[in-house]
Amino acid sequence: MGEKQKKNNYMKTLILIDGNALIHRAYHALPPLITKKGELINAVYGFTSILLKVLKEFEPDYLACTFDLAGPTFRDIEYKEYKAKRVKPPQELYDQIPRIKEVVKSFDIPIFEKQGFEADDIIGTLVSKIKAKPEIKSIIVTGDLDTLQLVDDDKVVVYTMKKGIKDTIIYNKESVIKRYGLEPKQIVDFKGLKGDSSDNILGVPGIGEKTAVELLKKFGNLKNLYQDLGNADLNHKLKAKLLEYKEQAFFSQYLATIRKDAPIEFDLKKCQRGEFDREKAIRLFKELEFNSLINRLPVV
Repeated sequence: MGEKQKKNNYMKTLILIDGNALIHRAYHALPPLITKKGELINAVYGFTSILLKVLKEFEPDYLACTFDLAGPTFRDIEYKEYKAKRVKPPQELYDQIPRIKEVVKSFDIPIFEKQGFEADDIIGTLVSKIKAKPEIKSIIVTGDLDTLQLVDDDKVVVYTMKKGIKDTIIYNKESVIKRYGLEPKQIVDFKGLKGDSSDNILGVPGIGEKTAVELLKKFGNLKNLYQDLGNADLNHKLKAKLLEYKEQAFFSQYLATIRKDAPIEFDLKKCQRGEFDREKAIRLFKELEFNSLINRLPVV
């Protein structure tokens, strides 16, 4: 039964969907799927399949979906090289986003997005707003590991894919520690030291995963490390490197930190899962030729 037994500790479950991360995951995991009318829909199909799986597996009480918006974010403005080394996804991926939003709306799931912020920042803000409600468990559904820093024991967990779109894994605090040797809250300090090549966040040159983990196990966080650096029993070259790139380390940490203060309006009641127009969803599925998915639609 797994997650369906969740309600012994938490009375309610909120699913937070990282729309863009799932779109990228689905697009790259599935071969091109084209309708009879010539519309490419592999990302739409993959996203919808994951959504249906989540609805069945968790039977959530609340749902919300987040997306990036086109245009620069505050990170792009403050650091022109942010994500500069990433290969821009093909236009045919972006062309599927409106269709994916149609699917989300067909389930009456509210969409949250804000100019200047990434979907992860919206999720961080929603998690922060919901923390005051101890009876609610938040499950972040995503296609990557960027939101692991938001994990909070079993109250906030990350549900993601190890491979493709079917092989899933849930990260709580214990499993984050098992994977990284660090607590979720230390992930941003880890990126401050090691950097994050996927986002072109530099960190401290020469510090790899092993050294970053060792430093954080010893000092706890970046702030403590630099406060104690003068008297720290560390290799002379390492200490010199840390001093030279102190500003870059803290800036890298800042860039890697998911914001929790995006200016969005949030009403939990509007996220409550209720009845949706199943016939409307079926019509959309038929238009997209998702015949194999129709039987997986929840019964209203």
